[in-house]
Amino acid sequence: MAETLHPAAVDHLPVFITAPGDTDILFNVMVVFVLLLIFLIGILYLRLHALPEHMAHGASKGQLQLVAVLSLIALFTHNHLFWIAALLLALIEFPDFSSPITSMADSLRKIADRDDRSLETAPMEPQDKPTKPHPAQPESQRTPFEPEPSANDTLSERRG
Repeated sequence: MAETLHPAAVDHLPVFITAPGDTDILFNVMVVFVLLLIFLIGILYLRLHALPEHMAHGASKGQLQLVAVLSLIALFTHNHLFWIAALLLALIEFPDFSSPITSMADSLRKIADRDDRSLETAPMEPQDKPTKPHPAQPESQRTPFEPEPSANDTLSERRG
């Protein structure tokens, strides 16, 4: 039996129209394309939501945690105000308050250790006869540190 075309059909059909019972190649290509597009849009969406965390990665631990929590809240609630707040906090550099305080605590600890050692080595009972230090070992005296005045320092000239 010879195939006959319907009288209303055109002689030449486009490539994407398949014969009955054949595999629809265009449909299969479009399914793969749409799945890849959905996957790539999902990756872009998650990367965009992680942007404040990546920006705050070099910041302090507290700032990074605050930005991460705000980003997660924005991701799960779809409230963009949290994401904007996280982005702004990631852009702002928090001042470092702990380093000067830690430095002061270390200095005070060193001073306290030095004073404790001098008290431990000092004799508890006064000696009858004062001893003179050995001529090769001059008596140690603690003097405060005074920096050298610079040539263009007018304040040191006024002090005399």
